[in-house]
Amino acid sequence: MAREAYWVVIPSYNEAATIRDVAARARHRCPNVIVVDDASSDGTEQALAGLDVTVLRNEANRGKAGSLARGFEYALSRGAVGIITLDADGQHAPEEIPAFIERSQDDPNVFLIGARRRDHRRASFRRYLANCIADFWIGWASGQAIEDSQSGFRLYPARLLQTVKIPHGPDRSFVYESEILIEAARQGMVIKSVAVSVGRRSASSPSHFRPLLDIVRITRMVAWKLVGRGMYPVGLYRLLHRRLGGRTPDRRHYGERASVTPLRK
Repeated sequence: MAREAYWVVIPSYNEAATIRDVAARARHRCPNVIVVDDASSDGTEQALAGLDVTVLRNEANRGKAGSLARGFEYALSRGAVGIITLDADGQHAPEEIPAFIERSQDDPNVFLIGARRRDHRRASFRRYLANCIADFWIGWASGQAIEDSQSGFRLYPARLLQTVKIPHGPDRSFVYESEILIEAARQGMVIKSVAVSVGRRSASSPSHFRPLLDIVRITRMVAWKLVGRGMYPVGLYRLLHRRLGGRTPDRRHYGERASVTPLRK
């Protein structure tokens, strides 16, 4: 499968200082790049002038989830088989995009997350703690041990985006990225990691992730998912068993679907 079948979506909100460099480097690794300018007021759209990428501008702020959804819709309408997302602030290295494409070519239905090294994630203790909490809850609800569930560097299979419908209002930006992991697992998709590096965030590009508020929202969403499945004890067992290095028998419970791809030994 050629790399022309893959698209890159970069949501951007007030990232004029970094967006051109990130988009240009992504364009060198993939011919199809979309930047979704989420009603930025700092000249983000102008910073991309003359660059061979598709720019979609939201006239009103939709949040990260809404911007991702718009980019997904555009790429899918043009036949994308996989969509790679990365942040616009320069922390993700576009040079690592080929690693995602290569893994996806082996298995187009696998959902890939760019997992940052733990020593890099520990650079901010509050964010690292928040991420660990999110990893645990999302892993429980999905029944899979997920590394770095809050990473925005991902490859979404087209099959997943064509079938999963998740609310993506402005207040669900990081909730959306967590919920889609759970829904992917419920569809029987295997979620795997690709090791990635992480750069230093530009001083002009503060994080839009709010550790307390966003983790509360994520935890509330996951809690409802668990309550709806009787607290999904099988999911907790699978998570703990896999984290301890065990191998869980391939059994399905609570109406789970068969995996679209077999687990590789």
